[in-house]
Amino acid sequence: MQSENQTDAVEFLLLGLSDDPELQPILFGLLLSMYLVTVLGNLLIFLAIFSNSHLHTPMYFFLSNLSFTDICFTTTTVPRMLVNIQRHSKTISYAGCLTQVYFVLVFAGGKTFSLQQWLMTIMWPSAIPSGTQPS
Repeated sequence: MQSENQTDAVEFLLLGLSDDPELQPILFGLLLSMYLVTVLGNLLIFLAIFSNSHLHTPMYFFLSNLSFTDICFTTTTVPRMLVNIQRHSKTISYAGCLTQVYFVLVFAGGKTFSLQQWLMTIMWPSAIPSGTQPS
C-alpha cells in the first residue's frame, strides 16, 4: 500500500510588507491614504464626465470606463490588505484567495480591453484615407 499526501490547504499564509510591529501603523496609514486618493480621484473623474453633457464623447466614455475599472481593481485587493494589517492576521481562506484572484483577473482584463478600445477610437480616424489633396 502506497502512502499519499492527505493535507488539505484550508488557508494561505500571506507574507505582507513587513513584520515590524512599529512599522504597521505607518504602512496602514500610507496604504489607506493612497487607496482613498485613488478611489476619490477616479470617482471625481467618473462623476464629472457623467454630470457634464459636453463630455459625453467616446474619449470621455472610455476614460470614465477606465476610472470605474480602476476603482474596482483597487477595491479588490487593498481593503483586504488593510484588514490584515489592522487585525495582525496573515491568513486568507482558499475560497477568499480564489475569489480575489478571479476579480483581479477580471478587472485587469477589463482595463486592458478598455484601453484597447480607447486607442482604437483615437486611432481610427487616422486610418481612414482623406479625400483632400496634400498641399
